[in-house]
Parts: sequence; structure tokens; C-alpha cells
Amino acid sequence: MAAAAGKKSGSEMTVVRGLDVARYMGRWYEIASFPNFFQPRDGRDTRATYALRPDGATVDVLNETWSKGKRDYIQGTAYKADPASDEAKLKVKFYLPPFLPVIPVVGDYWVLYVDDDYQYALVGEPRRKNLWILCRQTQMEEEVYNQLVDKAREEGYDVEKLHRTPQDDPPPESDGAAGAWWFSSLFGK
Repeated sequence: MAAAAGKKSGSEMTVVRGLDVARYMGRWYEIASFPNFFQPRDGRDTRATYALRPDGATVDVLNETWSKGKRDYIQGTAYKADPASDEAKLKVKFYLPPFLPVIPVVGDYWVLYVDDDYQYALVGEPRRKNLWILCRQTQMEEEVYNQLVDKAREEGYDVEKLHRTPQDDPPPESDGAAGAWWFSSLFGK
């Protein structure tokens, strides 16, 4: 995939049409992302696990990362922003604090690219402030990574902001212990 001139930041992005939601379910490892306030700055082994509910429209979301040797996570749901559209524009909803879910936090989750085998994905949102490069494995071939970076650039993202996420191979097991990711993210730590 050749690099192309970036789109203006205000223009509409190209998103996947006809996403096979069932094939998209499962675990995705974060290969790179834009640093953001809701993830620990020293996070590693970051991953997301998606499971389709029986209603066929709602996805359970589990985001996990490890910071200072401790597992941090947050759970939420995702759903199509417009159920009548074939575009892969979803909304994700998390509640804070997780132990007493009273404050809903809703964000956009747009699948900008997924390969034919559903092994690699590029995910963003319309303001271009968040970007994720995801893979089914903990590591990604450099050529594929560069193609996804080029695609993000074409969609108007400032790819210089991308930060590679350290991933251990094999990845750590979930221990069930919750960290304070959600709490520290409120204070930007």
C-alpha cells in the first residue's frame, strides 16, 4: 500500500462496510495507539476481548492492560451507532467507577480497516484523537504495520503520535484482580 497525501482533518473517513461482527469477536492485541488519558502511560500487554451477546446487536467489551506488574481493566459494551447502516461505526460505553457504575462514558469506535482474514485492524474515531492498530497475535509483521500506518495517514491521522505497545509473548494471563486504571485515568496519571 503506497503512502498517499493525508486527508484534511475535517473530512469524512472511510470505514469498513459490511463488517462481519461475529468474525470480529474474540481477542485483539494493541500493537500501537495514540497515548490517551484513559490508559496508563506505562501500560503494556494491552488487549481487548469482544463477545457478542445473544441479542446479536450488543458486544461485551473487556479492555485490559498491565501497569507496574498489575492488571488493570474496564468492562463495557459496544453497539452500532446506526443499526440501519452497513458502516462499521460503533459506540462504546463504559461506566465509572466500575465497582459502582453510575457515570456513563460513551465514545466512538470506527473500524477503518480489517484484513480479509480478520487478523489485523485499524480503529479510530471521527475527531482523529484516538487510533489503535490491533492484531490477533501479540506481534505484527513490520510490512503490515507500515501499511496500516499509511492507511491511518491517508485518513488524516497524525501518525507521528503513534506509540508502540510492548507485548509479551506469551501474553500474561488474566488474574481477575482489578487495578485502578479507571481511577488514575481521571487524573491523567
